[in-house]
Amino acid sequence: MRRSLAVAVLCALALGGAAYAGNGGIAPVDPASPNAERINDSYYWVAIFTGAIFLIVQVALVWFLIRYRRRQRDRSEDGAQVHGNTNIEIAWSVAPVLILVAIGAFIFYKLPGIQDVPSASAQGGRLEVDVKGYRYYWQFEYPNGVVAIDTLRAPADQNVRLSITAPDFDVIHSWWVPSLGGKFDAIPGTVNETWFNVSRPGVYRGQCAEFCGIQHAAMKAQVEVVPRGEFDSWLEDEQRAQAAGTSELGRQTFEGVCAKCHGLAGEGDIGVPLKGNAILRDAAAVEQVVRHGQGKMPPVGTDWSDRQMKALTDYLEKELLGGS
Repeated sequence: MRRSLAVAVLCALALGGAAYAGNGGIAPVDPASPNAERINDSYYWVAIFTGAIFLIVQVALVWFLIRYRRRQRDRSEDGAQVHGNTNIEIAWSVAPVLILVAIGAFIFYKLPGIQDVPSASAQGGRLEVDVKGYRYYWQFEYPNGVVAIDTLRAPADQNVRLSITAPDFDVIHSWWVPSLGGKFDAIPGTVNETWFNVSRPGVYRGQCAEFCGIQHAAMKAQVEVVPRGEFDSWLEDEQRAQAAGTSELGRQTFEGVCAKCHGLAGEGDIGVPLKGNAILRDAAAVEQVVRHGQGKMPPVGTDWSDRQMKALTDYLEKELLGGS
């Protein structure tokens, strides 16, 4: 009995300390988008009932342990017989049904605002972004052709619809930025949709939530929300820069795709060293490896555009071969 109480106290202290430290992962992060707010509301609504049930059961358990303990009775003797109570039995049969109805009704009320993407004609318009999950990076493609790796830039106070998928040659990933909504799988050949609308500029971090291979932990993502005017200027400038071949697309691609296995300086990690490797002088050979894989390396860019491939090979030649 004393041991049980001691364990309960220690658990309470541990949970209390985690909560004081900023919830310690026990509760959802602060929502920054309307759909994420509805997910949080649903979480806390369910937590109210499950928490109350947990307390009732634990209190009843402790009370029964004390009330019906053996005391001085011999082990061979039966304890006092307790007869049924019709009202209590009806109550504990009906109560769970009412609880499930309350939870289900609330969830179904909140669900449309979580999964239904606001229409393009909604106030402020809507930005469309294609999200593709690759081993082991996220690629974002904007309507004007701009490509970004691992960092999705978006305007504040505007609906953003994400069309999430993975290439046919890849595996299943899962898009998850907790403060902007739930998890959505990136499945080859299938498109899932989600959305967000953030009023507060800032950086919102996420992680692939589906174990996808040896570098799964490195498959992080972030959404950088900026004022709409700043976003529009960036998108136009980036479009011109990528079309002219003078953008940072090559650097983004190397750091987001290649460096996770080969190191930021091409020094080698779980992949072979790239720095100084003569194959980097042969753009066709690099493209062959990137598009089709080689040895243990999977194809990481089978469906890349020629522009993105050239941006990468130019960067590799300039940075890892010193422009020679």
